[in-house]
Amino acid sequence: MNATYIQNSIAQLKTEIFMDVRHRTLQKYTGLPVLDENQLFYLLVPFLNGEEWQQEEREAAITVGIVYAALAAHDHIKELNATSKEQQLTVLAGDFYSGRYYEILAMSGNVELIRSLSQGIVARCEHQIKVYEAEKRSIEQWFTSITNIESGLISKFFELYSFGNYIPMVEKSLLILRLERELSTYQSGQVSLMSNVLEESAKYAGATYGNVIQGKIVQLKTELLQVIEDASFLQSDVKQALKARVEASIASTNG
Repeated sequence: MNATYIQNSIAQLKTEIFMDVRHRTLQKYTGLPVLDENQLFYLLVPFLNGEEWQQEEREAAITVGIVYAALAAHDHIKELNATSKEQQLTVLAGDFYSGRYYEILAMSGNVELIRSLSQGIVARCEHQIKVYEAEKRSIEQWFTSITNIESGLISKFFELYSFGNYIPMVEKSLLILRLERELSTYQSGQVSLMSNVLEESAKYAGATYGNVIQGKIVQLKTELLQVIEDASFLQSDVKQALKARVEASIASTNG
């Protein structure tokens, strides 16, 4: 397995997701659904590692991708101004994608998948709502919330299909990527709701935002490399591909 095979696998999954949610008017005004290739990569890791991956798992993975597309569409709406035609259609796009995954789930008759993803969506939304609440939370509590937001649905999928061994590396990987985005946004002088609450929690603990986030990223990368190294169930080429992603990120951070 090489980088080309990995990229082709991600591209194929994206195409299948796009085919299931295509809509001419929505695509004209809002573009294709927003899909995070890192999330799709980690969603596909069991498949890339040679796990049993029949049509049921494939269809379930596509559904998870559609769920993320629906949630991403709503996440991309400006918080205080959703009055433009494009923004209003983005809201509708999110609703449309939501309807499609409910329809696909209903047609599949896979009650366990319906239950699992429903629980995952509820948990994700609950964690996202916390950024609007006045309750003070520790920085570690926010890291837990971000982990759920970024990888909770993939974890639910893995639990359902007995891929639980992959959850720790996926959780750490996607948390690292989200923290790197938040840090980059903060350093560029921009503000997000999540960076606001992270900064407040860091100050409450007597630390600076940049030091706390950078320190957590370094810690997670060290832990992740060890998790990958210790994962005896991983094929050597998959293990190397996972390590390469972490090491490339480390080089980028140090550079």
